[in-house]
Amino acid sequence: MPETEPFDYTLYIPNDLRAVTVCRRTLRLILTVHGLIGLVDTAELLAAELVSNAVRHTKGPAALRVRRSAQGVVWIGAWDTDPAPPPPPTPLDQASELEEGRGLGLVTACARHWGWQPSARFGDRGKYVWCELAAA
Repeated sequence: MPETEPFDYTLYIPNDLRAVTVCRRTLRLILTVHGLIGLVDTAELLAAELVSNAVRHTKGPAALRVRRSAQGVVWIGAWDTDPAPPPPPTPLDQASELEEGRGLGLVTACARHWGWQPSARFGDRGKYVWCELAAA
């Protein structure tokens, strides 16, 4: 498969914080085999924030989705069972003293774009929180 081909992967995970590590390592492998090693560190950070929020703040299953468009945009999303929108991100310069709540601030700082949308999986209502990275 040529390195510029689009791809779309989804990893379904249980509501278990250990799944965050599985998602990070899986994402690293996906990006590496598609020749996107330059995005790995940032993508792992963003995916870990999105997936850990999905697992910490809901009771149901979750999913990590990673895809690349034909235009080279890498999209990382985390699905969870809570249909409520995520809280607004705390700017990083205001979050340095906080124990938690910096995740979406990191996403805002590191991603080209981010957002959320209602979605359903496993027959449950929920949402995707996603971000975009430009392919290196």
